[in-house]
Amino acid sequence: MRIVSIIIPAYNEEATILELLTRVNAATIEGITFEIIVVDDHSSDNTYDILQQHPEYYTTLCHHEVNQGKGAAVCTALKKATGDYILFQDADLEYDPADYSELLMPIQKLNADIVMGTRMSGAKCSRVHYFWHKVGNKFLTLFFNIINNTTFSDIYSCYFMYRRSLIDVNQLKTKGWEQQAEILTKTVKKAKCIYEVPINYYGRSYDEGKKIRWHHMIPVLWAIVRFKFLTQEKKHDRRNNPSESNS
Repeated sequence: MRIVSIIIPAYNEEATILELLTRVNAATIEGITFEIIVVDDHSSDNTYDILQQHPEYYTTLCHHEVNQGKGAAVCTALKKATGDYILFQDADLEYDPADYSELLMPIQKLNADIVMGTRMSGAKCSRVHYFWHKVGNKFLTLFFNIINNTTFSDIYSCYFMYRRSLIDVNQLKTKGWEQQAEILTKTVKKAKCIYEVPINYYGRSYDEGKKIRWHHMIPVLWAIVRFKFLTQEKKHDRRNNPSESNS
């Protein structure tokens, strides 16, 4: 039985948080146990109150006394995680937990270390959105692939899953939009088996709450270079953890 820690940072998601958690709990998969960790980043709406009223939907609930941003919420959740794998889940319903079965297949059948969900190929349903967002994503992904000798098609998909032992949360240096680039760069360095699977995407517009802007690309590009070439991490030797190789 594998345990997957699902990390859900939430900020002002009162309209979607219960529906999202309902879908997460409905995504039961044989051989997998979910550890659901929700972090409310000091929402100014009723998100935290709703979560407190429904403890049956999650394993762990954390609350920030001041708003610190998504990256800080992710770090808080990662420090609580005990699962074999980490899976990120946004609370805004852009990504549907119905895709968990696809994401987990390489874990269950191929012993993958990393699985990335891609919105760029093979999706059954993907909302048409901003042209320049797609151009920016493709540029970041190409840059990452050149630097890391990989063939990802979508490095900034929310659905990114990795073996928890690949990275120590206490070694994370970033808490902004570049945090995913840091985590992916560091885990790719140590992973032996990486897969990508198609996922569906129901993206929001700016009017609906989308927050990403073009200037977020700059720290992402720097993070890819910084954590590939300029930061030394402890080597991950799977021989020191024989149980992991057999999980």
